[in-house]
Amino acid sequence: MTSSALRRLALLATVLTIALPMASFAAPPTTAAPAGQAAPVLHWTDLDGAPASLAQWRGRPVLLNYWASWCGPCLKELPDLQDFSQAQTSRPNGVHVVGVALDDVESAKALRDQLRLTYPQLVEGDGPPGTAAAFGNRIGTLPFSVLIDAHGTVLQVHNGPLHPADLARWAAAAGGAP
Repeated sequence: MTSSALRRLALLATVLTIALPMASFAAPPTTAAPAGQAAPVLHWTDLDGAPASLAQWRGRPVLLNYWASWCGPCLKELPDLQDFSQAQTSRPNGVHVVGVALDDVESAKALRDQLRLTYPQLVEGDGPPGTAAAFGNRIGTLPFSVLIDAHGTVLQVHNGPLHPADLARWAAAAGGAP
């Protein structure tokens, strides 16, 4: 091999070493979006170690948000979700926000406390993709959100952060007020 070919090979190896780990956190479209299907039966623990399941929120729309303390876009999105959750709490058909931290319990608790998150926080310590794969997020994109109606049917999935305008549309789609 020539020295030029070796340099190109070394450059390619460097680019792949940097790009491949980052690719799993990009926000490509979900290939298996299950809109219109029943949400799967899922179980977690909350940050105090108590069992929790998706079914416990049936009867009210749910926005399930997967996040991690090490995810920059998640950190930007969480305050908007807190504001949205607060606004929805007083509405009879409001969307119930539920966070799923793909993190260790201590990191999730620390961030919950730092950001003063009051909506339920669950933990799934195995990391991405975890149960988000059941909603089509097979590569573990974070943040990742799922909107489920009051009857347990998946309405929408979203890779990447949700913004306040997105949250208002989701509330309307779920039959609640924005």
